[in-house]
Amino acid sequence: MNTILEKTDFKNLGKKYTGKVRDVYTQNDKVILVSTDRYSAFDRNLALIPYKGQVLTQVSKFWFEQTGDIAPNHTLDFPDPNVVVGQKCTLIPVEVVVRGYITGVTGTALWVLYQQGKRDFGDFVLPDGMHKNQKLEKTVVTPTTKLEAHDRPVTRKEILAEGLVEEKVWNRVEEIAVKLFERGQKIAAERGLILVDTKYEFGFNQKGDIVIIDEIHTPDSSRYWQAATYQERIAKGLEPENFDKEFLRLWFKEHCDPYKDKVLPAAPEEMVTELSRRYVKICEQITGKKFEGPKPGEDIATRIENNLHKYRI
Repeated sequence: MNTILEKTDFKNLGKKYTGKVRDVYTQNDKVILVSTDRYSAFDRNLALIPYKGQVLTQVSKFWFEQTGDIAPNHTLDFPDPNVVVGQKCTLIPVEVVVRGYITGVTGTALWVLYQQGKRDFGDFVLPDGMHKNQKLEKTVVTPTTKLEAHDRPVTRKEILAEGLVEEKVWNRVEEIAVKLFERGQKIAAERGLILVDTKYEFGFNQKGDIVIIDEIHTPDSSRYWQAATYQERIAKGLEPENFDKEFLRLWFKEHCDPYKDKVLPAAPEEMVTELSRRYVKICEQITGKKFEGPKPGEDIATRIENNLHKYRI
């Protein structure tokens, strides 16, 4: 029996596409998204984290239910704790990143660019004198391209000039994204969390409506901080207390060359256990429900296959 889900290979569910975390089966009018326990970085799978796939699905389910009045989403059914069945949609080729704080360490992060002297970000201008992890005066949208080999930051002007999205559609997408983020921040605050930033993907359903697709406000697509300790830690010059999954990625970076080495060392068992615990904890804090994982001895792949029987073609 396998209580960790590495991959699936179901027959008669449609054409299969293997993503970083999800196995996606495509049919004429719907897609079946199976969230596995794969942990990916450096464009490869590094480890399997127990319960990760179920956490992503259950957190998305919670947020889709909490935001249905703002905009429709692609979900049709949640036939299994690891599975979403969604409408088949046409992807809008811009990923919408929404930020409430100035933070980050990557080359495209607001804080990194700000430190380098950038103030004008195309669609908004930040004042001098800001500090890392400070709340922005106003929520900002920082889009990136979606279908290119390497995602590229784009401004509203560039999106329209390059014909990526029509102006009327982009106006609506931006409006929905900001409303989703504000709802997310409100509900997160009620649960002792700060929703710092997140990313959304949108598409058109077969009626031509703009719908939210993929996932929403999961710990993989969003940054969360603990609200109770935020002010105190900032005052002391410390980083906010966050949901941190980066420690495992950093371990690999320190112990091998994950881009070049053909064979990578196995992730330390205690780190895998700790990361699994963190995923479960954030799931419980967001949803307000006790997490119930697979039953002892349950084979997840077999359970999923049984629960998807009605979707076989």
